[in-house]
Amino acid sequence: MVYLKNFSLLSERQEHDILYYEETRQIYNNNYYPLHLFSQKEFKEIDFDKITIFYGGNGSGKTTLVNMIAEKLDAARRSPLSKGRMFDLYVSHCNYEMAFEPPMEIKLITSDDVFDYLLDIRSINANVNREKERLSKTYLAHKFNRDEVPFDQYDELKMTYAAQTKSMSKFVRERLANNNITEWSNGESALMFWEREIKENSIYILDEPENSLSAENQMKLKKFIEESVRFYNCQFIISTHSPFLLNLYDAKIYDLDELPVKTKKWTELPNVLVYYNFFKEHKKEFDNKEDK
Repeated sequence: MVYLKNFSLLSERQEHDILYYEETRQIYNNNYYPLHLFSQKEFKEIDFDKITIFYGGNGSGKTTLVNMIAEKLDAARRSPLSKGRMFDLYVSHCNYEMAFEPPMEIKLITSDDVFDYLLDIRSINANVNREKERLSKTYLAHKFNRDEVPFDQYDELKMTYAAQTKSMSKFVRERLANNNITEWSNGESALMFWEREIKENSIYILDEPENSLSAENQMKLKKFIEESVRFYNCQFIISTHSPFLLNLYDAKIYDLDELPVKTKKWTELPNVLVYYNFFKEHKKEFDNKEDK
């Protein structure tokens, strides 16, 4: 589903008008970001598809672009954005067109959001492990305690009986408040994050979602995004330079390193060609491995 149809950036003339407006108000600002970033690339109109990707190297503006779109669409986000007065002025002059059917949710998800989630999971798991260790020691102390426990110490009697009639794993599991928490790898936890965040009939703006993911898990994320588009009517706007995500089925890719900015096939992008040429150069080594 295409909910966001197009988005208009500012022309050089519009940027000039913003600067003139600032000067007439005697507001002097040495930070002109994001003026001239896209007008010099002759990038004015963005037409969206079900999956739209902004590709480019560091400084190309792909993260700036997703932040602009998210800010203009009032997208939900975990961390507040503060880019300065000029950024806010620029965004206020941008225009966009939505389809007739509104999305259920519009959300920006950044690589920092995923990383913070992984840290939270790691912290929870660390606390769970400490509690497991404490309960294991309690179990052993009660199981092999041959001292007679007075009848008025009901809790101690109950604990001793449980330790002597149950296995350690069952004893610990029954008393562990967070026994539903499982140790996952970073990649598995990151994929769980995406599965929990994505809902039906919504727009998701993703800023370099491949961070924290191995190549294998990037492929899994690729499949998950494609299935979310196909089965859950989601629209994705993504900034990335991952060759795996650039290969998302039927994605429209804007190359922000090109002047003027153009749409390209993923196989035409420089970053992808670097990988292609590298593996092509070492093809014989892979062929030799297959022969063994």
